[in-house]
This record gives sequence, structure tokens and C-alpha cells, in this order.
Amino acid sequence: MLPWVSEIRYFKCSFDHAKRSFYRSANAIFGRVKIISVSEDITLQLINTKCIPIYCMVWMLVRYWKSDLSSFDFVVNRLSMKLFDTSNTDVVKCCQDYFGFDLLSVIWSKRVKKFEAKSRACNNLLCKITYRLIMAYATWHV
Repeated sequence: MLPWVSEIRYFKCSFDHAKRSFYRSANAIFGRVKIISVSEDITLQLINTKCIPIYCMVWMLVRYWKSDLSSFDFVVNRLSMKLFDTSNTDVVKCCQDYFGFDLLSVIWSKRVKKFEAKSRACNNLLCKITYRLIMAYATWHV
């Protein structure tokens, strides 16, 4: 069941609720791991398994603008700044690369490519029709 939303601007989706949920779950993880001094690697793994799926729930249903993807990346960068205790974006990027922690725009792009490849390769008639409808809708809304 889809919840009723109270805001929409210029026919563009608002992801504020998803961002709040992401921050809430990430802060809960940070609160727990600080007490027991867990390594950054384990913390990132917890975030990957518990927080990232919050954004992933509706990724295939919405066509994003570049500003939306940048907004998602900002959330991950701020989280990384907090985790690695730095505000230097070069250090954050280096740490993200070292730990294999992709930005949400990169994850989204990989998932879309994977979905398209699987949909094209599917022999099921219903899958082919659904894929064509999604692609027609996606190109029409770009």
C-alpha cells in the first residue's frame, strides 16, 4: 500500500521521507557502534545492509533527475564524513574507494543496467511486454 504524500513540487517526487529514514537508521547504527568501538569496515557493512535498502525500495519505479541523484550522493557523502571524521571530500572519496562503498547514484546505475539486461534476455512474453512498457514510459518522461 502506498502512503499518501502531502507535497509535490513541479510534478517532481520528494524524497525527504526516505532521507529522514536513511539518516535515522544510520544514526541508530552510529549510536550503537560508538559504544563498542566497531571498525569502519563493519560499520559500512551494516549501513549497506540496513540503510541503503531504504532508498532502494522505489528505485525502479521512478525516473530520476540528475539533481535527485546528486542529492542521494550528498546523503552518502555526509554519512562518510561523519564516519571517517573529516570534511575533506578528497579524503572521503579515497576512503569510499578503499572500502568499496559506492555512491547511491552508482548503485542505482548498476541496478538499472542489471534490470535492463535481465529484462532483455528474458524469454517470458509478459516480461518482454512489461520491459517494453517501462522503457517507453522512461524515454517519454526523460
